[in-house]
Amino acid sequence: MARLLRGPWRGDSSDFDLAPDIRTALPPGRKLKPAAVLIALVERDDGPHVLLTRRSRRLKAHPGQIAFPGGRVDAGDASSWHAALREAQEEIGLEPALVAPLGAMPRHETVTGFDVEPHVGRVAPGFSVRAAEAEVAEVFEVPLAFLLDPVNYQVHERDWNGRRRRYYAVPWGPYYIWGATARILKALSDRVQAG
Repeated sequence: MARLLRGPWRGDSSDFDLAPDIRTALPPGRKLKPAAVLIALVERDDGPHVLLTRRSRRLKAHPGQIAFPGGRVDAGDASSWHAALREAQEEIGLEPALVAPLGAMPRHETVTGFDVEPHVGRVAPGFSVRAAEAEVAEVFEVPLAFLLDPVNYQVHERDWNGRRRRYYAVPWGPYYIWGATARILKALSDRVQAG
């Protein structure tokens, strides 16, 4: 995986990849907030799995949605990698020392105004998670092989601020993975397929 993450990528992704007209409705000159997420790979008997969270329904932003551990980059973070590790520790109790960096992916711009840098890391065996109940309702895993298979990606649409928005989704069992999380995973899948 680390080899596939090195070298030039085709470019950044965004929530507007399938809905470019929505970008034109956004305020001109809007400032994006830096953020980072961790695509945590866990080795299992059937191959690597990706750790994902279901956000608490009590949150104001994106309640109940599926997400990577992650969040805003704070002034005290040494880098976006460190921000992703800090957020993963706060949200799911994943100790930073247990995560080895494999590489970063291109940035992803969200419709909600975040400039997200995804980082891929391998989690050492024997880790444990504990969800921060105020933020995370559940932590679960999805096989990486499923997420890398392009046949599992669908294009869905819904209304957003009076406009029709198209987006990627990659449903897994009872989990509806969509939006920025699905788009970042789709970029990873595309990279692996091309590599």
